[in-house]
Amino acid sequence: MNRQPANFRIPSPVAYPQRHDPTALFSVAEIRSIEEKAMADIPPGTLMQRAAKSAASLALALLSRVTDSPKVLLVAGPGNNGGDALVMAVLLADAGLHPTVMVCADPARQPADAQRALERAQAVGVRLIAPNPEAVRHPVDWDLVVDGLFGIGLARPISGDLRGLVEAINSLACPVLSLDVPSGLDADTGCVVGEDGIAVRATHTLTFIGNKPGLHTCDGRDHAGEVQVAPLDVAPELFVSARAWLGSVAQFAPSLRKRLHSSHKGSYGDVTVIGGAHGMVGAPVLSARAAAKTGAGRVFIGFVDEVLPYDPVQPELMCRPAADMDFSSGAVVIGPGLGNSDLARDILLKTLQADRPLVLDADALNLLALHEHLRQALAARSMPSLMTPHPLEAARLLKMNTADVQSSRLEAARRIALECNSAVILKGSGSIIARPDGNLIINATGNPALATAGSGDVLAGMCGALLAQSFPVWDAALAATWMHGRAADKLLEDGVGPIGVTAGELIPAARAVYNELTEQHAGRGPAL
Repeated sequence: MNRQPANFRIPSPVAYPQRHDPTALFSVAEIRSIEEKAMADIPPGTLMQRAAKSAASLALALLSRVTDSPKVLLVAGPGNNGGDALVMAVLLADAGLHPTVMVCADPARQPADAQRALERAQAVGVRLIAPNPEAVRHPVDWDLVVDGLFGIGLARPISGDLRGLVEAINSLACPVLSLDVPSGLDADTGCVVGEDGIAVRATHTLTFIGNKPGLHTCDGRDHAGEVQVAPLDVAPELFVSARAWLGSVAQFAPSLRKRLHSSHKGSYGDVTVIGGAHGMVGAPVLSARAAAKTGAGRVFIGFVDEVLPYDPVQPELMCRPAADMDFSSGAVVIGPGLGNSDLARDILLKTLQADRPLVLDADALNLLALHEHLRQALAARSMPSLMTPHPLEAARLLKMNTADVQSSRLEAARRIALECNSAVILKGSGSIIARPDGNLIINATGNPALATAGSGDVLAGMCGALLAQSFPVWDAALAATWMHGRAADKLLEDGVGPIGVTAGELIPAARAVYNELTEQHAGRGPAL
């Protein structure tokens, strides 16, 4: 399927900054390839020395406020990640510290670079101890623990004695610095490795050569903490072209526009929200309120069941029967509280056939999963389409289970985008925004305050409002997701949440975020 929706602005991905850009995301296979090419032209151990130097510099910065002699524990595992930790310990000793290294490997089975690192640590008198969870917890109150247990190559869940070590690390109150990736976390998917697996919960992660998607989605944000990238002076020409990036304002800034004094409501488009089956009236109301507060000129609600006479909180919203709605202008949001009735299905088909930008959420996605003719109508559209599934809705669309979606979030979003010829926002921690050509963004804003009923309805309304204001569909998806998350962050900064935040509270916060962005960034930045 090679069609692209109109208004789906896609310049060449090569035009976007990638090399040594900390927002560019690379798979484990890509990192391995880059690393292999880099090592072919430099002496053995060079990359390990560079990684350790970068990690030691970060460790010293983290310890800068410790007034007494800092107490540092480095946990060194059985591969080159453990070698990084050993070389780092030598560098910390050279800086005047007295680090302790817990060696969790058989030296005879270590890679050559890691063996040399161990010999060097022994030669300079670094204190080496055997693996012991109690030595992690007691008797020393550590100022910093460095996780060099496993890197990006881990394929099996951490178990046995090493599981006890991770549990001990996770019980500490001090900063924890993970080297490359928190041990036990899949760098590609962001999942903890294994159904009953465990991973280090780091406060900081220093990842090497290039950034990794798994640090920013699924379980990644709970385990990686603050992420920094150390490119290790790898030559730019060795990097492959990235197909995934962390989200930023610069990516959608070209669509931000300050408002003219001579504008009017017609300048900012109409949004029609379709939903509101019996018992679910609140969903389209939330979407419509969000659309109004994020800039749509006029907002209509089409109810598939009982029609509200008006919204007493937002009386500017115009309430109509869904069957009577005209889809000849503006943007359409369909799905919040839509239900699965015959009328809902028929109206969904009507919106799919309309020559208008379309946002598909909630029950619209469930109906697409059930009815092949609706899915075919979506794939055949030439106007912009934007889908906003949560993992269960994505699983229904892909005929798989939710766990499978979560274990391959990037590929799941890419597949839906390709099969449905749409931009896709796969919601969750580190929401994935994908488009049919396979390029994607992982959103970096948001917090657990978004885990509340109705927050997805708010996001759908925001998407519709931006489409109505002539944002290209890709920019609308990026901007709405970024602002939605930033609204939750703003509430948290103001002392609201994350516990107990309701979806309605996100709406005025999103309005404030949109206005701030427009004042600061209107018309700036590269387009992806």
